[in-house]
Amino acid sequence: MAELLSDEEIEERLPGGWEREGDEIVRTYGFDDYLAGVAFATQVGEVAEEEFHHPEIVIGYETVEVRLTSHEEGGITDKDVRLANLFDAER
Repeated sequence: MAELLSDEEIEERLPGGWEREGDEIVRTYGFDDYLAGVAFATQVGEVAEEEFHHPEIVIGYETVEVRLTSHEEGGITDKDVRLANLFDAER
């Protein structure tokens, strides 16, 4: 099991564009059209499956919101920050 990050560790490691909301880290990505967002959500899903750590993904008309938390540990861990960085690399 991964260890929970402290508030200070989360603040230091949180990638640009991501925000903390309670026990989750969240980012909303913008797109020019709906299908570009759907394609990105598919890429995020593939990365998540490879890492076996799955986010909540909400697809809007020109946005995709991604939420990460480590449910088993009850908060934010290195796994969440690692995936946030991997998702940003897909963009």
